[in-house]
Amino acid sequence: MPWWGICLIIFSTFLIFAVLHYFGRNKHPFKRSLLSMTLGVATLFAVNLTGAFTGVTLPISLLSLLVSIIGGIPGVTLMLGLNLFF
Repeated sequence: MPWWGICLIIFSTFLIFAVLHYFGRNKHPFKRSLLSMTLGVATLFAVNLTGAFTGVTLPISLLSLLVSIIGGIPGVTLMLGLNLFF
């Protein structure tokens, strides 16, 4: 996938989250959507940083980054659950 396609997916996800937060009557929809996307990526990296202690790691690839951006913390939790069973 070309880099502009990845940027388009991330930007459209950001806009969709901002619209959803706006309709949810949040005061700062852009800030809130950026925070939720950032928390997802930070959770993915935190899982990999603690992987030496816990033995659980997730490979950082394009798919896992997009799932963590779009799904946030529940997306990373879903990937951990799938990693446990498969």
